[in-house]
Amino acid sequence: MATGITKRHSRGRRSHKGGRCNCSAGWEAWVYLPRQRTKVRKTFQREAEARSWRADALSAANRGALRPAPKDTRAVAEALTQFIDEMKAGAARPKGKARYKPATTRSYEQAVRRYIEPSDLGGMRITEVQRSDVQALADELLAAGLDPATISNVLNPLQTFFRRAEDRGLLAHNPALRIDLPVGGASRPRRIASPGEATALIAALPERDRPLWATAFYAGLRRGELQALRWSDVDLGASLIRVERSWDQYEGPIQPKSASSCRTVPLLALLRDHLDEHKLRIEHHRDQLVFGRTGAHPFAAMTISKRSRKAWEAVGLEPITLHDCRHTFASLLIDAGANPKAVQTFMGHSKIQTTFDIYGHLMPGSRDEVRARMDAYLASPAAVSS
Repeated sequence: MATGITKRHSRGRRSHKGGRCNCSAGWEAWVYLPRQRTKVRKTFQREAEARSWRADALSAANRGALRPAPKDTRAVAEALTQFIDEMKAGAARPKGKARYKPATTRSYEQAVRRYIEPSDLGGMRITEVQRSDVQALADELLAAGLDPATISNVLNPLQTFFRRAEDRGLLAHNPALRIDLPVGGASRPRRIASPGEATALIAALPERDRPLWATAFYAGLRRGELQALRWSDVDLGASLIRVERSWDQYEGPIQPKSASSCRTVPLLALLRDHLDEHKLRIEHHRDQLVFGRTGAHPFAAMTISKRSRKAWEAVGLEPITLHDCRHTFASLLIDAGANPKAVQTFMGHSKIQTTFDIYGHLMPGSRDEVRARMDAYLASPAAVSS
């Protein structure tokens, strides 16, 4: 084994709550700085990564460009609060993006205030935190009755902070990695309406609500994208809808969820009819919102949901959510023969793997379809004679 690279074996250690935690094995690389009489350390999952970092670190040390990480003496809650302030100001940003979404910042702020700050972990110094301490917090929240999904959200600001600190060389290791949580219960199944059911659901609504729900069904926009849609984004002549912004309930217009969320969606003929009528029925100009309470104020999602549910229940139809309308649009694309790349583009997914993960079971090649095709092929004369 090369000098300056050490395998870190798993070992049990006592947490500050007295529980035990197995710290995952990995590799630690270090470089000694004689002038400062200290070592610069960093941990890795793979030996090759440790070797590569150490080679670069040695070169930097020889140039005098390597410095030991400054000691962070802040308490965890204090450091997270300052980090969230940096997120709000845009000084701290996610990789490859300009800034964090306001909803993310609010979620982090709530998690720190409600769960992390009152905990033992909240008062620990940043440099003292071990994986067992983060695991202890997760175990305490689980014992208090929080579900795994909520606990995962609580840990998000911790994991983001420590990952960023490690990436910038401010910490030698990330103690918030690989926290053990039970697999959550089954999520609510996605509701996907058939084409005929979608038509019936739209027809049962008050006339003023039909264009909004038709756009959700036949263009697949997210709720915030529907709230932020302006008439300048709708090109009835070219049969296109441009998605260029979303809406935050506190901040107003914001950038969409990701770069891929900025997209152009085909405007189906069925939807164009609804929007044509809507445009004739209301006063508008190109900078006004298409579905706003006014030209500048978006629809209230809860009000729309309650009014629609009441209309559907009155005629015996199963209610649907705006997000499930988005799933319906994806299903319609797949049924119509759209290839996975087109589905990814029109849904605004940043990765095609996301499209496969969510809608792969709907695409040609599902288990039952493959079985049927294989049975038909193997029973065919061509297969027998070959």
